[in-house]
Order: sequence, then C-alpha cells, then structure tokens
Amino acid sequence: MQKAKEPAMTEAQRELGRHALGFPNKRNTSYRNHFCIGACSSDHREWELMVLNGYAVKRTGPSWGGDDMFHLTLKGALLARDPKEHLSREDSAMMRDLEAAR
Repeated sequence: MQKAKEPAMTEAQRELGRHALGFPNKRNTSYRNHFCIGACSSDHREWELMVLNGYAVKRTGPSWGGDDMFHLTLKGALLARDPKEHLSREDSAMMRDLEAAR
C-alpha cells in the first residue's frame, strides 16, 4: 500500500514560515518561532492550512490581544528554510516538543 503524499507547502506559506523563523538574517540561523495574527488578516487562512497539514500549531488566548499565535513544527520549519539556513538548537527542541504534543 502506498503512503499518501503530503500536501506541498505553498510559496505564500513558505514566506510566512520564513518570517516566523526570522529569515533571512546574517547568521543563517533561526532566532524565533512565532507569528501572531488576527483572524481578519488575509494570511490567517494560510496559517490555518499549515496547521491542518501538520506544518504549524495554533495557540489562542488573551496573551495576544485576541489574535492567534502560530508556531512552526519541525516538519514545517524544514520546508520553510533555505538549504543553507539552519534551525537553532532551542528552536529545534521546541518544535520537537510541539510535534510530540500534537
């Protein structure tokens, strides 16, 4: 039995993911993993699709003024970065924890 093919990350989703990771930067290493956005924003739907595909997780609550906070999973971060870019040790550990909690 063949394994189902994972949906590709769109270019728009990749750019949002890169921004969440802090790319591009001089060190070519991520220094964050978050993106705060309101439900009325045009990019919110892209983040929701990334959550459905396992590329991100969503957190809600009063801490973000009614907006949603999204974090990339390791799978999503690896798709978002360029080949010569790296994920920081701290970000990678957080992403593994996020995937384990799903």
